[in-house]
Amino acid sequence: MKREKIITIDDDPDILDVLELTLREYYDVYQAHNGKEGLELVEKYFPDLIICDYMMPVMNGREFCKTLKKDILLQHIPVIMLTGKGEVKDRIDGIEAGVDDYIVKPFSPDELLARIKMILRRTVRSLDANPLTHLPGNTSIMEEFQRRMNSGAPFAIGYGDLDKFKAYNDIYGFEKGDVVIKETARILVKNVRDIGGPNSFIGHIGGDDFVFVVEDHLADEICQKIIENFDKKVPSFYTEKDFQQGYIIAKDRQGNEQKFGLLAISIGVVSTKRQNITHVAQIGEIAAELKKYAKMTEGSSFVRDKRTI
Repeated sequence: MKREKIITIDDDPDILDVLELTLREYYDVYQAHNGKEGLELVEKYFPDLIICDYMMPVMNGREFCKTLKKDILLQHIPVIMLTGKGEVKDRIDGIEAGVDDYIVKPFSPDELLARIKMILRRTVRSLDANPLTHLPGNTSIMEEFQRRMNSGAPFAIGYGDLDKFKAYNDIYGFEKGDVVIKETARILVKNVRDIGGPNSFIGHIGGDDFVFVVEDHLADEICQKIIENFDKKVPSFYTEKDFQQGYIIAKDRQGNEQKFGLLAISIGVVSTKRQNITHVAQIGEIAAELKKYAKMTEGSSFVRDKRTI
């Protein structure tokens, strides 16, 4: 059975020891001594919950939490803040920074375990998200499509996935494949949010399939930026030898060995400005056709539907 992961952050080694003894029977525990170290562990392990002291050197608990909650791929992770007795201001600052709960030191191990169980149950129930990237999942994606259609304002939907990803997974393994998926998510989030603004939406359908929703006139610029940034990241996914030769050797679906080129991203863009879309299912059908065209081009590319119905 999969064990949840908890990161504990405190500059007091005695507190870390107590937390380790309390939690290790039920959870995988990773320790950091300040907020900066904590963020590095969060990005490495993607924990299910974080327990963080308020007063720490380098980066205190409030700064840590504020930084964490700014990252769309990390902001869902619940944080329990440890505070001293009577430190009301610490608790208020923590809540303003996005802390989910707090517990006063010295704490009862039984109370801490009970609070952890409660928060983890609540998080699982409320999180419609892809388990790898924590981007909104299929239910939220369909709801966003419907909401946009109901508004009557034109919008564009970008469907993106990775070319040669199966071959990459076969050779480099699922752990490396997961790194590629998470980096792709980060690239999408950054560029869609930077250009599309707060009204934009990014979702993760599953595997290497992503979707974003933006104002129609911004879609082309966003696609170009996603492609540019993804292609810059590609060398880091390969050994120097594989990248330099420009291909890997893997088995195709029939079990025959063949050369596969480097990873690329293909995006199909559906616009309600040009299409008379009456049902969310139409969006996926049109996008699937467009992605096929995009994949005919070697390397990363995007195709926008120019037909009108």
